[in-house]
Order: sequence, then C-alpha cells, then structure tokens
Amino acid sequence: MIEKLLPPSVAVAETYGDPPHAPFLHGELEVVSGAVEGRRREFAAVRWCARRALADLGIGPAAILPGERGSPVWPDGVVGSMTHCDGYRGAAVGQVPGVLALGIDAEPHLPLPEGVLNITALPAEQRRITDMGGLAPEICWDRLLFSMKEAVYKAWFPLTRRWLGFEQADITIGHDGTFSAHLLADDPAVPSDGFAGRWLVEEGLMVTAVAVTAQRH
Repeated sequence: MIEKLLPPSVAVAETYGDPPHAPFLHGELEVVSGAVEGRRREFAAVRWCARRALADLGIGPAAILPGERGSPVWPDGVVGSMTHCDGYRGAAVGQVPGVLALGIDAEPHLPLPEGVLNITALPAEQRRITDMGGLAPEICWDRLLFSMKEAVYKAWFPLTRRWLGFEQADITIGHDGTFSAHLLADDPAVPSDGFAGRWLVEEGLMVTAVAVTAQRH
C-alpha cells in the first residue's frame, strides 16, 4: 500500500500481520527484552519488513537498532523509515545520494482521542481540517494530520539531528492525495520550501509518506 506514495527508487515492504518466525538479529532482542510479547512481535515484524526492503536494494540482512531519539540506525549509505500500527507494519529504504531522507507513518482510520488534536495541530491547521471535514466527512482528517506530522518528523530528524515539535510543521492537506509541510524551524539540511508528501486511506488504514530526493533538495 505505501509503495503507492513513494518514488520507484525507494524499496518498500509491508505486512498486515506478524510473521510467526521473524528473527531478531544481533542486539535487537536486548532492546525489547523487557517488553510484552506483543511489542516484541511488532518490533521483529517491522524489522523483517525492513530487511526485505533492504534485500530489494541488494543489501544483506543487518540488525536495525534504535539510535538517537529512537531513530533507526541503517547500514551505511542507506536512509529509511519504519512504521507500525494495529494490523500493519511497513518499512521503506533508499540509497544516498539519490534519496536523502524518508518518513512514513501508518495509523488506523479512526478519529484521534479527545484532546490530542489541540496539542498537535496549529489553529490554522484545525480550521483547515474542519473545512475539509465538511467536504469529505468520511475521512478522519484529524488522524490524517497527526500521521503527516509523524512522517515529517521521521524525515526531518535524520537530516538535522534536531527535535521538531508538532507546532513547528504547518501542514496543508490536498484533496488529491498530497500534502505540504511548511517548517517553522530553519535548517540548511532541509529544502527551503519544506517537505512535500503524499497520503492514502485504504483498507481501514491511513498511510502518509515524505521522500526527500536529491532532485527535490
């Protein structure tokens, strides 16, 4: 599903359930040794996806450990992103210099819990999604906006190594399956006009993706 949102140079793998024998590679099990069984399966499954995507780039199996602020540490010359939610795990990877950063996110197609929108969306964003809800009430625009902010952060942090708050990305959603993020934090490592992304609602899920390519940068 998420491959529909990314350029052909990006390799994607996904699953709608946890593979029963997804292996842990060196050091991965230790990261989740104290977690509940469901969390361990989720952790292994999304890395199983990532290794399948890496294989499509001709890169052999590698442990994918969390680094600074939990951002995945990829093999040299690789950028990537992973996501998981109930009923979905996915990963996308690309190679430098063609692909500079990736951010993907998946969410259940359900409204956000009460109060979350107010702490994650700017007033202008709230007004825009209220208007969009009047035109297409079948879409949970609040959750979609949240997903886009997650995807934007996942693309931003590996480029800048800096935190980006929810209030520092002003997102405009297009009805055509695109979105743009005006970044309210400057950094020379990111495009001056912000990030462009794409979104899709399908099979009870919503997925969002940002790809920063050499041409885009």
